[in-house]
Amino acid sequence: MNRNNSTWIMALMLVSGTCWAYGSGGSTKACAKPKFTDFIPAENSEVAPNTGFSFTASKNTFPDSIAVTVKDLPASIKVNPGNEGLVQVSGTLPPALHGTYARIAVTGEGQNKCKGAAGWLVKIGGAGK
Repeated sequence: MNRNNSTWIMALMLVSGTCWAYGSGGSTKACAKPKFTDFIPAENSEVAPNTGFSFTASKNTFPDSIAVTVKDLPASIKVNPGNEGLVQVSGTLPPALHGTYARIAVTGEGQNKCKGAAGWLVKIGGAGK
């Protein structure tokens, strides 16, 4: 092998090594999970049975993907567009819950099928019916 061929082989090895350093070249988009904020009633507050609740979902949340459960019971919700692209969500605690602590659990999906979750705890007062 002459010196000219050795130079070319060395140059190709350097170029191909540099290309491999940047990954496979495929594009992967970052996962931007939905965020949930502005929870009402406040965390750890005591509320009456059948009380309303609300929160805000980030702009990247698909409104149809938002689901809420309260102590593993589904809660019916209303989803409305809010200011600056945010999503306003409201609902009512299930009437079967009273005299207990309950976590209001929120889930939703954003772009690239990224899932987000949040929640907060409330104490539901009142005696049984």
